[in-house]
Amino acid sequence: MTSWRITETNTGVQFSLKIQPRAAKNEISGIQGDALKLRLTAPPVDGEANEACIRFIAQWLKIARNTVEIVTGHTSRHKIVQVKGLSKEQLLERVGTDVK
Repeated sequence: MTSWRITETNTGVQFSLKIQPRAAKNEISGIQGDALKLRLTAPPVDGEANEACIRFIAQWLKIARNTVEIVTGHTSRHKIVQVKGLSKEQLLERVGTDVK
């Protein structure tokens, strides 16, 4: 069972992220508090890290980019992301062993 916060909504799921910009590579680096920690190479300037976050989540979950949306935290390292069309069970199934 994961300790990161995942909430089902009417349209999909929401979960919390902790972003580390300007990392050496794009990767999931575990769980920090109740958030999934994500390292991104993009800098936190002009929305570049937000765009990289959306792209990474879509590729990681193998879903369309337009189904991923940052709900809160556009200017923060702490974000809540919504993925439309997935249940909590489907999210956890797609995540598999990537998150420990």
